[in-house]
Amino acid sequence: MDPALNDGWRQTHLGRLLGHAMRRFDARVLHLMAKSPQAPLALANLAAREQVSAAHIHITRHLRLAGDRLTDLAARAGMSKQAMADLVDQCAAWGLVGREPDPRDARARLIRFTPMGLDWLAAFHAAVAQAETEFRDEVGADVATVVALGLEAYAGGLATA
Repeated sequence: MDPALNDGWRQTHLGRLLGHAMRRFDARVLHLMAKSPQAPLALANLAAREQVSAAHIHITRHLRLAGDRLTDLAARAGMSKQAMADLVDQCAAWGLVGREPDPRDARARLIRFTPMGLDWLAAFHAAVAQAETEFRDEVGADVATVVALGLEAYAGGLATA
């Protein structure tokens, strides 16, 4: 029998497992943020009502503290400029980020975390740390270390970008 005709490999290949793991991890982080006393109440309530998605986490994950132009933020997140613009608009409406003139180019705007956005970022940091601890507890410290090293090597150093 042709191995490609066997359904099992489509459910268990590495890419599919990585995708499931990432969605599970992000869902756990959002759940923790919804209950976080560190997260601004309005944003925690949005997360609790599942209004904040993994897509919104792209801004939290990729926006530099010094701020970014939309095109740079979109490129770092691996998204189109239009899709990132929509997320930025929504996050700006929530008070998570703001836009200000770029001191290097008066025509350009920088996207930066607001003070509330920085509180959200601190809560995100704590939630990620807790989710990582839960992962280590579930699979064991040795396996967690091997997974982290393997993923970092496979991503080609993107984890540090």
